[in-house]
Amino acid sequence: MEFPQYDIVVIGCGPAGLSAAINTTIRNKKTVVFGGDFCSPKLHRAPHINNYLGFWNITGEELRNKYLHHVQQLGIKVEQQKIDNIFPSGDTFNVVFKGNMVICKAIIIAVGLQNPKFLPGEEELLGKGVSYCATCDGPLYRGKKVALIGFTKEAEEDVNYLADIAEQIVYLPLYEGLGDINKKVRLLKEKPKSLLGKERLQALETEGETLELDGLFIIRDNIPPAQLLQGLELKQNAIVVDRKMATNIPGVFAAGDCTGPPYQLAKAVGEGAVAGLSAAGFLDERN
Repeated sequence: MEFPQYDIVVIGCGPAGLSAAINTTIRNKKTVVFGGDFCSPKLHRAPHINNYLGFWNITGEELRNKYLHHVQQLGIKVEQQKIDNIFPSGDTFNVVFKGNMVICKAIIIAVGLQNPKFLPGEEELLGKGVSYCATCDGPLYRGKKVALIGFTKEAEEDVNYLADIAEQIVYLPLYEGLGDINKKVRLLKEKPKSLLGKERLQALETEGETLELDGLFIIRDNIPPAQLLQGLELKQNAIVVDRKMATNIPGVFAAGDCTGPPYQLAKAVGEGAVAGLSAAGFLDERN
């Protein structure tokens, strides 16, 4: 099977990600952007922006539309998909999402501020019965007992997928407006408290009961960068970068709020531009 190939993949369609994509495209690098179904909610909600040079008293929505129009004029593709994993493979990277994959030569991470409140035991049991990707790891639990915690409506697709694989499945939806769920799925409208197990996941403790499990899937809006790409250096929950916005992994760059404060629009756009030019320069030098 042949997978789409790009020079650069940008993860995140906020100001930093779009700024990066504009600059890689201008440098004639084949680029694709992966982002949420709305780019970007944070900017959309800003009633007034008074500290962005040249755009006095503009609303966030007006500026957001200008960004998207600029991207569209350059023909930049924005895929509304959440990235599940990044795997280095020689001089390239395999970028995995919903059972699909693209291959690229460089990556720019611009996923915004990531500060999830992990459940007790979650970080310790990640990869030991706990997963953030149902389509990636679901087949490992065929005929077994699993649960899925969904922080977003997107998780419904995952739980319905798992219903055709697992022997038993429990779904804990932590959002409003439940959709069409497979009848095989047991709905549990309780909040999770902690994950139990030492060497491997054994159970999920909720407000009202303890579920013995073989596997647990946790679906949030975004996967924390450290779990998105193994080995990525972080400090105080921010991706560590140098002046070229390069991370500790060659070919991987980062920009915007995910690199730490100050959390300002101008900083995000500027870092996106630097990351885009640096990624393009990285490929030119390698070639």
